[in-house]
Amino acid sequence: MQTIAHWADGKSFTGTSTATAPVTNPATGLVTGQVALANAADVRAVVDAAAAAFPAWRDASLSKRTQVLFRFRELLNARKEEIAALITAEHGKVLSDALGEVTRGLEVVEFACGIPHLLKGGYTENASSKVDIFSIRQPLGPVAIISPFNFPAMVPMWFFPLAIAAGNTVVLKPSEKDPSAALWTAALWEEAGLPAGVFNVVQGDKVAVDELLENPAIKAVSFVGSTPIAKYVYERGTAHGKRVQALGGAKNHMVVLPDADLDLAADAAVNAGFGSAGERCMAISALVAVGPIADDLVARIAQRTKTIRTGDGTKDSDMGPLVTQAHRDKVASYIAAGESAGATVVLDGRTVQADGAADGFWLGPTILDNVTTEMSVYTDEIFGPVLSVVRVDTYDEALALINANQYGNGTAIFTNDGGAARRFHNEVEVGMVGINVPIPVPMAYYSFGGWKNSLFGDSHAHGIDGVHFFTRTKAVTSRWLDPSHGGLNLGFPQNN
Repeated sequence: MQTIAHWADGKSFTGTSTATAPVTNPATGLVTGQVALANAADVRAVVDAAAAAFPAWRDASLSKRTQVLFRFRELLNARKEEIAALITAEHGKVLSDALGEVTRGLEVVEFACGIPHLLKGGYTENASSKVDIFSIRQPLGPVAIISPFNFPAMVPMWFFPLAIAAGNTVVLKPSEKDPSAALWTAALWEEAGLPAGVFNVVQGDKVAVDELLENPAIKAVSFVGSTPIAKYVYERGTAHGKRVQALGGAKNHMVVLPDADLDLAADAAVNAGFGSAGERCMAISALVAVGPIADDLVARIAQRTKTIRTGDGTKDSDMGPLVTQAHRDKVASYIAAGESAGATVVLDGRTVQADGAADGFWLGPTILDNVTTEMSVYTDEIFGPVLSVVRVDTYDEALALINANQYGNGTAIFTNDGGAARRFHNEVEVGMVGINVPIPVPMAYYSFGGWKNSLFGDSHAHGIDGVHFFTRTKAVTSRWLDPSHGGLNLGFPQNN
């Protein structure tokens, strides 16, 4: 059985810790490997490699950095099916969904290829007599990325392309549930020509996280995960003097107004609620039906949901298993709690007949109607294929419901009324809003992030926010009383 190890200074190593954790194939329930769990000394070795590589990478020209970025982009695009297969084998999502997450991550790599333009500063000539002032953006140093299990390729790619392009070095701590994609990425960076030590991987659990949060060589931390852990990471990281962006949990609402196209709304609710088995921070988990359309809308959603094929992600399935047996059982317990609290079980995923091994971590799409705001299926982030339908009478009730929620990650409204849509995106207290778009994940040149308990820190991921997070501004005031230059060179000027 393979041991999934760490990566530092351009090579794989197992470290000094003997602790490991099993890695399973969710579609079979079989253990396929053991991932090394770093101790503090192992983490320090990886951080030391990143710190040693930083001075040379910081001083590498923008031309050289972007050349490596472009090569990485081409290699990733040509071989994305390989990493997608790794994701399906360890996470369980269907291959098309795994390929989709790699493609969305690739968009950030492409955005980072434009880093020379994004790092341009400003210049003022003669701010005072013969005094010029200019600003520059410089890298921070070694930075850490702590990523979740649900997007083992895309979420790290929200951060490391910009961090590396800006001149930082990176230590990635992937989820121990699906760790292989990170090592595959490290090998691809090496093939692209990235110097050893610029991109590193440390496998581990809370021990590794705490060392990254406390190690003085780490200058910034990017985290994505549940809200309690995001808050912990933010507080502990900032207490140790680090710049931290910690993206937390979500309870994403989709409001359907009476004038909406109900067929399109039903399609969107199914796609956004059950894609990747609901294990998305942008999944729609609460559908808010406004006015008299609720019965009709729920019926259309149920009709479509019954056609979803649950099974092994390598086969012709629409939805795969959940990531672990423990997570599957936890999600199933929410369905039972909702039923006990009075919700109507329209479709019960606990009885699904999956196209896969008997020991797979199966839970089919579930629809709960007549959900109220005090039920745990509404208050908690379930992170599974459970769609809760909340009924309200008016737009104002729907808006108040969303704004009162502790989360503010994503939301959507379905309507044909432009005035209502404009009012909604103006008034709703949520960081990412979709208008007839159920999963409003911005493109890479915009930034991703929520409000309220969905984000700790003031920087969103990728886009210009990402560039600013991984750099700091320096203002330079200069006076040259006797400037001169000389020498002959008739060659054509080149960047180098």
